[in-house]
Amino acid sequence: MADNLNRVARVVRDLENEYTAFQFLKRMSPLTASQLAELDSSTYSKGIDKEAQLSRLNFLKERGAELENIRLNESKISPENYKGSIENYIGMAQIPLGLAGPLLVNGAHAHGDFYIPLATTEGALVASYNRGMKACRLSGGITSLCIAEGIQRSPSFKFKNIGEAGLFVKWTYDHLEDFNRITKESSNFAKLNDIKTNLEGNTVILTFEYSTGDASGQNMVTFCTDNICQYILKEFSIKPQQWYIESNFSGDKKATAVSFSTYRGKKVTAEALLPKKVVEEVLKSTPKAVADYWQTSTLGVVQSGAIGAQGHIANGLTALFIACGQDVACVAESSVGITRMEVSAEGDLYVSLMLPSIMAGTIGGGTGLGTQKECLQMMDCYGAGKAKKFAEICGALALAGEVSIAAAMSSGHFSIAHQNLGRKK
Repeated sequence: MADNLNRVARVVRDLENEYTAFQFLKRMSPLTASQLAELDSSTYSKGIDKEAQLSRLNFLKERGAELENIRLNESKISPENYKGSIENYIGMAQIPLGLAGPLLVNGAHAHGDFYIPLATTEGALVASYNRGMKACRLSGGITSLCIAEGIQRSPSFKFKNIGEAGLFVKWTYDHLEDFNRITKESSNFAKLNDIKTNLEGNTVILTFEYSTGDASGQNMVTFCTDNICQYILKEFSIKPQQWYIESNFSGDKKATAVSFSTYRGKKVTAEALLPKKVVEEVLKSTPKAVADYWQTSTLGVVQSGAIGAQGHIANGLTALFIACGQDVACVAESSVGITRMEVSAEGDLYVSLMLPSIMAGTIGGGTGLGTQKECLQMMDCYGAGKAKKFAEICGALALAGEVSIAAAMSSGHFSIAHQNLGRKK
């Protein structure tokens, strides 16, 4: 990505004020072997027990780190509780937890009022989502429906030429039953639903799509796919020149056109119809003003090159994911979506939302940790049989947030809200 000449000149000028040319070159040079050895002599313990934790804390303290708040719950928590969730444990990052709701959801799996835990350090976020929830509840609630699910892993195989790669594609489709058998042997929950192939020159990307029950399933599908790949390497007559367990095609932890145009995790669509009176009294705007703003904002986001067209879905999902023990990096794909707002024939505000890639689960990962489990239980979303319910709540939450921010933008209240709620006074 290129920088313009003026920006480069400013950077150079700032560096010249800070360093001589010799100092700059020395600062930018790699450390010597003796310097690395000196640093290596002060490494800390890598264990997961209490003794190892104290070793790391002392290591940081000796280097001047203030750790009072990180160590706050040290006496109450055993590091062993977090095995499988963290390495080199030192303490807790304490993120404020707020409550929003009730969020009224009319879904196939989530039905009724839900109180939503949101972990964030952004002032005004909980209040904004709470306002959107109130407006939607007074309008009869948000309809939210999980319409598809699947998670992908996409290994790649490189051969000598297109001919070999073509034979490989044919061979894979002749061995689907074997791949299904290996999946069943590898996991009690994973089910192989589909395989897609991308042939590009001498390289083949195989996309294995699984359902993973109520787990988000990234590790599960990795293990299953690796076992299938080991079978391929053993049984296919032509040995690939290279192969990798993930080609970076599946969309894992990034916004991609593939997951947007199909689905990854849970695909949810949601809608709400807000009467004009509710928009005026609760959201302090009008259906026309909100819809006009959304048309403008959609044109803007299209020109920006974003995948999808939405306002701030990542805000609510990130706060919910942190609270509920989800893999927060999956917000990258989970927040891709389309929001639409328009005025109905009766003059009310119609809002719809489509989220094709909600990567979330209610078992496994961080869902069983103390506060995370309690947050899921708050919504009756902990454990088996709850993942689709949680996904429908995610969709309803996102829609409520879109309603609130659009109303704030359309009425000119966005800056005022952040001044009142998002600043230390």
